[in-house]
Amino acid sequence: MENLVDYKQIGKIGHITLNRPEIDLNTIRQLIDAFTKSKNNEDICVVFTTSKKDFAYGEDLKYAYELITNPEMQSQAIEEVWSFQELTNLMREHPGIIIVGYKGWVIGGGFELTLFCDLRIAASNTKIWLPELDVGMFFSNGSTKALAWLIGASRAKEIMLLGKQLTANEALNYGIVNQVCEPDELNKVLKDLARQIALKSPLALKFAKYLINEGPENTFEENMFKEVRAMIECGKSEEAKKRIELFLKRSQSSGKNNK
Repeated sequence: MENLVDYKQIGKIGHITLNRPEIDLNTIRQLIDAFTKSKNNEDICVVFTTSKKDFAYGEDLKYAYELITNPEMQSQAIEEVWSFQELTNLMREHPGIIIVGYKGWVIGGGFELTLFCDLRIAASNTKIWLPELDVGMFFSNGSTKALAWLIGASRAKEIMLLGKQLTANEALNYGIVNQVCEPDELNKVLKDLARQIALKSPLALKFAKYLINEGPENTFEENMFKEVRAMIECGKSEEAKKRIELFLKRSQSSGKNNK
């Protein structure tokens, strides 16, 4: 089978790389496999990038046309639709922090499958476009809800209903991406962020991601209750004791040096 997606683990950081900008069922299957391996390997952080000049063109339209016009491929078409949603759930429930690096075109499903990444970094040449309604297709990966959560319903409708193309800086202003950098700096920015995250408590990171993702669905009271449970679980861990001891020692040492 063609190697459409690469996965490797360096330390406790996973690296998932798209090797083909067109998305089809095989690509989705390999992404599911890669993120499953990452979850099973307990990656604290995952860096999601591409080896090509453009991050993703979304659905391969020639392939999509064949799926909807060939009756013999109906089961494959249904499998692809559900596989997209399976990938979204897998990324949303992954206990590690997923950082995606955009560059070049990020179109349709290629953008939608990144909406449950935790941090989005864009090279300055990034262009985001959701053209589904122009070609008679529809959105995937829970994006009709996720994008509205992220930037508000009004701006989500502007991008989805009008098919507005966004530059990297527009995406930053909309709150879609966290940072914009030059294309030749993208890998360094992603690596530095991943290293920062990998230094933090995996258990606390998992709870933080879980509660932030759940936020719009919970009442304030439910969220406070779950925060208390998370604080208790983190506080009971041996890791918390070691980290607090180390923090106190460093603080004491720093205080002595400042006298």
